[in-house]
Amino acid sequence: MKISLFYEFALPRPWTDDDEFQMFQDGLDEVAAADEAGFSTVWLTEHHFLEEYCHATAPEMFLAAASQRTNNIRLGFGVMHLPPGINHPARAAERVATLDHLSGGRVEFGTGESSSVAELGGFNIDPADKRAQWEEALEVTVRAMTETPFSGFKGEHISMPPRNVIPKPRQTPHPPLWVACTRPSSVQMAAQKGIGALSFAYTGPEALGERVRGYYEEFENAAAPSVPQMNPNILAIGGDLSMMVAETDEEAIKRLGLGGGFFSFGIMHYYMTGMHTPGRTGVWDSYLDAVKEDETLAYGPGRGAIGGPATVREFLRGYEQSGVDEIILLLNPRSHEGTMESIEVMGKEILPEFIERDETARAEKAKRLEPVLEKAEARRRPWAVPEFDESYSIGGLPTGRGGKFTASEIPEAMAEINEGRVKAAQALKEQQQG
Repeated sequence: MKISLFYEFALPRPWTDDDEFQMFQDGLDEVAAADEAGFSTVWLTEHHFLEEYCHATAPEMFLAAASQRTNNIRLGFGVMHLPPGINHPARAAERVATLDHLSGGRVEFGTGESSSVAELGGFNIDPADKRAQWEEALEVTVRAMTETPFSGFKGEHISMPPRNVIPKPRQTPHPPLWVACTRPSSVQMAAQKGIGALSFAYTGPEALGERVRGYYEEFENAAAPSVPQMNPNILAIGGDLSMMVAETDEEAIKRLGLGGGFFSFGIMHYYMTGMHTPGRTGVWDSYLDAVKEDETLAYGPGRGAIGGPATVREFLRGYEQSGVDEIILLLNPRSHEGTMESIEVMGKEILPEFIERDETARAEKAKRLEPVLEKAEARRRPWAVPEFDESYSIGGLPTGRGGKFTASEIPEAMAEINEGRVKAAQALKEQQQG
């Protein structure tokens, strides 16, 4: 089992002018430390308008910066929202591929539909259309990364003419593909498509074991991929509370403070029960009020990687026994010092044994899955890709409104450039004659 970190960049109020700057700087230091410690991947979500709960609105920017301070840790989109009103598939392909080059081929490409009213409404996306938009966008994004040129697409929600989308990813044919899953049916869907399941379900190891078995049974019996490269893997969140590791259980719980359950509370607030006035509602204050009523919102034993090395080791072994391929650990808000110590203790006293066992397990899994992948390839359902018309070409000035409008800024700019060139040539001629 791989062990990774999951960033939302929660930033509870009150805020100062430097808080967001410091949050990102601290995050870069933490990821660099996690790389040294031996964590597998740093996963960074993408959310919009979810103030206090998640300030990770441009994950590719942070991951690009992190790529320059790390050597081995993989960089995961956990996840990029694919509805085209949020991320056009051509832009998604370009950004993922660019990050893949900057990182030397370390990208994990997690995708999703988006689920909150704040985001769907903010980008004018009908919730009834989001699955269909994700389906179309996944195809266009992957094809844009792998076709030279992309030969075009016309669907219900996306229409794009032929273009050669560049750069292509460093990993061929594309980075590993994942989809966010919050219920068993979406885990099954991921298996059927032959892609990784990012199982964002807050459940214990026993229930997770059932989900893992269900994913691989569905993969073996029903996977019929369209994507060029399959990714048979399932990931889960390691508990619903933030990671906090110290030399003793008591010190870890003390350092965790009240922030351990803010992640789950934020989900309840933005996705289910909360009413939010942008720029006004105090999410952290509401959380503190809720904790006063029920202290178990902030902490409870066995609900996260919290404690000294022996306690956390036992907690992680429970997830390892579930058969899950990877778990991600949540980060506590405004806890940079505690997070850095947690990463250090994990690297020195906990991760090595899991890394060693994972190397053996991966080799065994690859052997075990050989006939499974062969069956899935036999069931492959290729996308209906239009043949590229070799006579197709583009050029000239952009026109619109039925030919009544022509964009003139480039001809005007070129005219000025040519005028300057002529004047410079005339001045040179006069200088030579003089």
